[in-house]
Amino acid sequence: MDEMEFWELVDTSREAAGGDPEDQADLLVDRLLQLDPESVLDFARHFESRYNRAYTWDLWGAAAVLLDGASDDAFDFFRCWLIGQGREVYEPAVHEPDSLADLLGDFDEEVDGDAEDLGYAADEAYEQLTGTVAPDLGIPSAPPEPEGTPVDFEHERMLAERFPRLWERFRS
Repeated sequence: MDEMEFWELVDTSREAAGGDPEDQADLLVDRLLQLDPESVLDFARHFESRYNRAYTWDLWGAAAVLLDGASDDAFDFFRCWLIGQGREVYEPAVHEPDSLADLLGDFDEEVDGDAEDLGYAADEAYEQLTGTVAPDLGIPSAPPEPEGTPVDFEHERMLAERFPRLWERFRS
């Protein structure tokens, strides 16, 4: 599976789910079940590498603005959700997290920003296809600390200065 096929699966599952992250995860598992186990592992590698790439302080700060705070787990689920939004949202957000203010439509923190199940879709599909747990993907794990300059999530003025467009749109 190449990168284009990966993003096509992400996009078509999101569109079919009407943007609902839980439905998207279910649809993604269904679509992965139509593939061979090695293709499912390829999908998992693409997902995991993007998940690790999104482990930055700036994205965590953007998540904190959007979600009105973001614990370690909330940020993990946010990164899954971000991948689930597709390449046209993911790539600009990784490079400039404040751009999410322009890239996102409506954002409901009760539904959006949390797609934990997307992170398990490939594992679930692989287990259903093979009856075994997915092997190690053979890709580097995320660093122990996020990349970049740490963000003080408790300091609202700093968040507003660091993410002015997100702050203006979602917190003012």
